[in-house]
Amino acid sequence: MFTRQTLTYLFVILASVVGILSLVLSGRLVKELSKEERQKMEIWALATESISRDASGSDLSLELSILQGNRSIPVILHDEQSGRLESHNIRLPDKDRAAFLREKMKQFGSRHEPVRLTEFNQTLYFDDSYTLKQLQLFPYIQFFVIALFIGLAFFALNRSQRARQNSIWVGLSKETAHQLGTPISSLIAWIEYLKLKEMDAALLREIEKDTNRLQMIAERFSRIGSVPDMRETDIRAVVRQTLSYLEKRLSDQITFSLLFPAEPVLVSINEPLFGWVIENLTKNAADAMQGEGTITFRLSEKKNQVTLDISDSGKGVAKSNFKKIFSPGYTTKERGWGLGLTLAKRIVEVNHNGKIYLLKSELDKGTTFRILLRR
Repeated sequence: MFTRQTLTYLFVILASVVGILSLVLSGRLVKELSKEERQKMEIWALATESISRDASGSDLSLELSILQGNRSIPVILHDEQSGRLESHNIRLPDKDRAAFLREKMKQFGSRHEPVRLTEFNQTLYFDDSYTLKQLQLFPYIQFFVIALFIGLAFFALNRSQRARQNSIWVGLSKETAHQLGTPISSLIAWIEYLKLKEMDAALLREIEKDTNRLQMIAERFSRIGSVPDMRETDIRAVVRQTLSYLEKRLSDQITFSLLFPAEPVLVSINEPLFGWVIENLTKNAADAMQGEGTITFRLSEKKNQVTLDISDSGKGVAKSNFKKIFSPGYTTKERGWGLGLTLAKRIVEVNHNGKIYLLKSELDKGTTFRILLRR
C-alpha cells in the first residue's frame, strides 16, 4: 500500500516529467512552424518578384493566389530606392502610418532575418503569425498549470502532516493531563493529612505550592487542542505571578527587570496557557545565561496591539539557527526535548491569534523574543 505522502511525491514526479516533455515537444513544434512560415515568406517574395518582372500580361493567377493566400503572417515590403512601405495583415493607426510601419519593420527585423528581393532592391520583413505566437505561449501556460498543481499537492500534503501532528500533540497532552490527575489527587490528600500531624508550616506551604503548580500544569495540558477560555486580564499580573513562582526555583544570580506601564494592560488571554509561555521563555533565558544575568520584560501597547519583549544577556543564537528554534526537537540542551518554544508558538499563534518570533540575537550578548497580541 502506498502512503499518501508517497502518492503525492509520485504525482509530483509524473507532473514534472509531463511538463518537461510538453515543453520539449512544444519547442520543436514551434521551430518547425517557424521554418514553415519563413518558407512561405520566401515563396511570397518570389511571387512578388514574378508579378513585378512580368510585363507581357501573361497568366499570373498562381502568383496572385499566393499573395492573397497570406492572411495570417504580418509582412512589410520596403522599397529601398523610393522608401515606400507596403503592409499586409497589420492593423494601421489613423495617423503617422509611415512611422508606425518603420517601427514595426525594426521589430520584425530583430526577430527574423528579412527576405531580400535583390532584383528590385526591396526587402520583405515579416513576423510570427497569431497562431504561432499563441503556440509559443502555450508551453509556459502549461508549465504554470502543472506548477500550480504541484504546489497544491505539496500544500495538501503539508496540511495533512500538520493535522496529523496536531492530533498527536493533542492526544499526548490530554493523556499527560489524565495521567497526572491521580498522583496530584493523592498528593493533595497527603498534604491535608500532614497538616493534621502539625508538620512544619513553611515546609507544607512549599509542598502545597508545588502541588498547585502540578495542578496548573495538568490543566495546561488538558487545554491543548481545546477552545481556551479567554478573559480580559492584566498581562502585567500574569508575568509577575509566573516570575514569583520561578524566582525561588532559579539561580539567585538571576535578576528580573520589569519595564511595564503604570496603568493596567488588559488583553483577552487564557491565563494558565499564557503563563506557560512566559515560564518557557524565562527558563530558556536562564539556561542561556547559565544561571547568571538579567532577564528584561518590556511591555508596550498601541491602539490595537500589545507588545511584550523578553530579553536575556546570555550566549545568543547563531543566525543559521534563527528559523529552526521553533521547530519540534530543536534544542541546545543536553537533556532538552526541544518542545518548549514549539509549545509557546502554538499557544500564542493558535490559541491567542497572536505572533511570537525571535526579534534579535547576538552571540555572547543576548537574545530578545517578541510576543504580539491583538486587543
